[in-house]
Amino acid sequence: MEKELTYFLEPHIAFNDENLNGFLKRKLKLGEETLFDFTLLKRSIDARKNKVRVFVKLKIYMNEEKPALFNYTKPTNKVSENKKVIIIGAGPAGLFAALRLIELGVKPVIIERGKDVRRRRRDIANINKQHIVNPNSNYCFGEGGAGTYSDGKLYTRSKKRGDFRRILEIFVANGASDNILVDAHPHIGTNKLPKIIEEIRATILNAGGEIHFDQQVVDFTIDQKEIKGVACASGEEFAGDAVILATGHSARDIFRLCDKKGVRIESKAFALGVRVEHQQSLIDQIQYSLKERGEYLPAASYSISSQVKVNNSTTGVFSFCMCPGGFIVPSATQEGEIVVNGMSPSRRNSKYANSGIVVSVDPEKDTSLINNKGALSALEFQEKIEKTTCSIAGGTQTAPAQRLVDFVSKKLSSELNETSYQPGLKSIEMDAFLPKEITDKLRIAFKAFGKKMKGFLTNEAQIVGVESRTSSPVKIPRSKENLEHVEIKRLFPCGEGAGYAGGIASAAMDGERCAEMVVKTYFSL
Repeated sequence: MEKELTYFLEPHIAFNDENLNGFLKRKLKLGEETLFDFTLLKRSIDARKNKVRVFVKLKIYMNEEKPALFNYTKPTNKVSENKKVIIIGAGPAGLFAALRLIELGVKPVIIERGKDVRRRRRDIANINKQHIVNPNSNYCFGEGGAGTYSDGKLYTRSKKRGDFRRILEIFVANGASDNILVDAHPHIGTNKLPKIIEEIRATILNAGGEIHFDQQVVDFTIDQKEIKGVACASGEEFAGDAVILATGHSARDIFRLCDKKGVRIESKAFALGVRVEHQQSLIDQIQYSLKERGEYLPAASYSISSQVKVNNSTTGVFSFCMCPGGFIVPSATQEGEIVVNGMSPSRRNSKYANSGIVVSVDPEKDTSLINNKGALSALEFQEKIEKTTCSIAGGTQTAPAQRLVDFVSKKLSSELNETSYQPGLKSIEMDAFLPKEITDKLRIAFKAFGKKMKGFLTNEAQIVGVESRTSSPVKIPRSKENLEHVEIKRLFPCGEGAGYAGGIASAAMDGERCAEMVVKTYFSL
């Protein structure tokens, strides 16, 4: 017999399998002779009414064997001699497009400008410790994409765009914890993702696919509005029956190449702001209404937003990529720019919590900020802010920072708090590099956040600049019917860099959809 049940449980029961098993046996009054097992279907924390409870949905099995947790199996077919598709970028969109192509009997050939995950670690260490930015291997570029060494959150609001459960199962099949199948906000952790990415790579190579690292695409081969292949800085050229463009949101050279080659692109809205850092213990106290969260509750997170009105214009200010128990990291992709982002290890055991707090910037509406005269106008504005920030902060990866109440009060911080940001901080007012339209809105929003989350607005917190890579400032238009570029045949813009995703899971789903549409449009398999 099997049966679905739901409960609101105390954390020490919901987050401990042995305790949960004992609770269920007592609740169901089961004897020792009963063959019993259960599967968690969903788990989420409810901290309303100043009392933490955990909602669990589970299925119990009595006197029968529990079925497998998931159905996905790695592809085993061989595609080395089959038709091939070029994939530019080995982030989640590119990797999941490759896996889906293999399942459909097509050979993927991935071209990645950066290094594999192991060699990439040295360049990440260099940017943190030596302030050296490798433009092709950093927190944004390299195998696994920006998500591999930045966080590993899998939560997405765009589940209708693909099979979200399938994406989670693929991660589990490649080594992720099966907790991601049940938790409301699944998270792998930056320390776990590299091994998972290596497993995915092995699947692609074992099937006969190709992955070429240290290959920066510098040209497209286009003939009569149809793409035939790509050329790399090394001099090597790759031809294929189609090209999936999955470069991520920071590949400015690719956006400029598109503009130069007549591949239509469009300027697009993005968000700009800062990253705020609190002690994790304070966020725990605010969210859980507990002095200490204890052994079983995970580090508390938050999602917060406010509609801010300035000069008769209303703009959204919101948290982005909140990292409980995490670190602020340098995410520049060129020397002479400052960009910050956040990451969390799987255990989320850092004593710090951080989140982007950003303001929506629309090139069509915010003409006082962006001279919207071309497809690269938002990109150029974003780039200018990052370079200005770096110059003002001293030209290294040392980032400008300001204590939170000091910022709201327009006061230079005489001293800064301890931080998780390894390259170090320098006390600088955010107004020195962020436009007044942005800082005015941030100040109003932080006051509103302080009312929504008592204790949030404090000088024990500080903000670090600049958070500017929330999404791509460029969109590469594609057909709604088959996801092909609106003008260039056999070119399929994909993922975050093309403006169609917002994180690991949504990029992975978009990669799968693009792979399916390539096959449906051009291959009769």
